[in-house]
Amino acid sequence: MDQKEESSSSSVFDSCPICLSSILEESYLDQCFHKFCYSCILQWTKIVGSKHCSRQSFVKCPLCKRKSSSIIYGYDGSSFQQHLIYQNSDNSVFFTKTHKYRLQCYYVEPGNSIGNINVLRYWKSNKYRQPNQWLYSWVSREIQALIQEKDVDIIVHHILGAIDSWRRNEPKASKLSPELKQQEFKSMVADVAKPFIRGRTDRFVNELEMFLASGLNIEAYDKVYVNHMGWKISEITTEDDEEPNERNPLIPFLCFSDEDLDENT
Repeated sequence: MDQKEESSSSSVFDSCPICLSSILEESYLDQCFHKFCYSCILQWTKIVGSKHCSRQSFVKCPLCKRKSSSIIYGYDGSSFQQHLIYQNSDNSVFFTKTHKYRLQCYYVEPGNSIGNINVLRYWKSNKYRQPNQWLYSWVSREIQALIQEKDVDIIVHHILGAIDSWRRNEPKASKLSPELKQQEFKSMVADVAKPFIRGRTDRFVNELEMFLASGLNIEAYDKVYVNHMGWKISEITTEDDEEPNERNPLIPFLCFSDEDLDENT
């Protein structure tokens, strides 16, 4: 490729596919991560949405036609904003700030642990054999946040059914080490969840394991998680929690890797 062709290719790459000009206020569709001017893709969603009799909660990418439910924009190196394409009033009611907080967790790196949660101790003490009464609600909210759909009962029952079956069939006198038992469990959950959440499967499995290892209910776990990240969310963080917390927020980063993309993209 000569210098002229390379310059032309670079120019096209940096141009918005909608207005064909240089991109202003970079934004990305949340599933394919194709890049547009924020104002252009926002206007695109309005125009496309106006052509449907029933208002939809997703938009098809102008380039690859993949469905996305939100636009990511305003990334400044430490935070980002998200515009949800929830034009349906029923959907907008169910998608709360706690759903948004959980979705944002999948775009940041929390570190190897949250608070005092010791995952390996969870496996060494055989606590994985004990059912968790809050797991259904936690997984339901997690899947709702990830696929941005309200009705996820079938998916949740499928995942929890596999976990219950694995727990019942796990030999009490198994000679597997806690580490191997942990790998076996996480691999099983990943296989079950991947058809529904695709590129976010590994992170979902890690988040699930962290919640189980915590032994906390959802409200307590959210407080620990949010405090660890240094976030302030009115529905989760109380004034008493905020005062002693002098920790600076961890620096989040957007995951624009191939792992977050559909395998068929």
